Amino acid sequence: MTSSQTFSGFSSEAGETTPIPEAFFSELLPAIDHLGELKITLYALWALARRESTFPYLSQGEMEEDKLLLEGLRRPGLSAAEALEEALERAVARGSLLMAQLEFPEGAERFYFLNSPRGRAAVKAIQQGRWMPSGDPRRPVALQLHRPTVYNLYEQNIGPLTPMIAERLREAEANYPARWIEEAIGIAVENNVRKWSYVEAILERWKVQGKDEQEDRGESEKARRKYLKGWFDG
Repeated sequence: MTSSQTFSGFSSEAGETTPIPEAFFSELLPAIDHLGELKITLYALWALARRESTFPYLSQGEMEEDKLLLEGLRRPGLSAAEALEEALERAVARGSLLMAQLEFPEGAERFYFLNSPRGRAAVKAIQQGRWMPSGDPRRPVALQLHRPTVYNLYEQNIGPLTPMIAERLREAEANYPARWIEEAIGIAVENNVRKWSYVEAILERWKVQGKDEQEDRGESEKARRKYLKGWFDG
């Protein structure tokens, strides 16, 4: 866009919006003094908000293919690719974006995450080797989430494992899907009722009444967030 071009205005029709954290306005915006860094930070907030993934990321390769992004970053004396590289380096140095590099048979690739709890968890997972090739050329890596056993879940969230509790856990494994047990433990933790009897009551209710997804969606989502947070904080 040249200086002679003007913006025609936003549409009055409802459309997609981009959530921008408050810290962007209170901390980042006053500090950023480089136009390329500002553009790549806003671009990342926009693009990552549209990724349907627990751990969204942007690869440098896909950004290099975005012609509109490159055209917006281009400036005298630098190629578009060099301008992108400079903007990303500045955003990473400031701490608004996190970068991790993975090696593939065809070469190295850089992946960028928002510096948020999910982004930090993703980089930690990469550092610990819990990422793997996905087989999708557009999304080349996927998180390999190792699922702890029901015994580990109990010890991490409820309390010490005793022979009696171990027997009840074995019975639960035989009677309920592993996903149910994980979710029920998550609900117990969320409600601060760290008793196996409480977990069993949840499981029994699901078994008798049916685990209606519509009714339990809120509880399940809480459990999933609690489970993921505890796993990546460890």
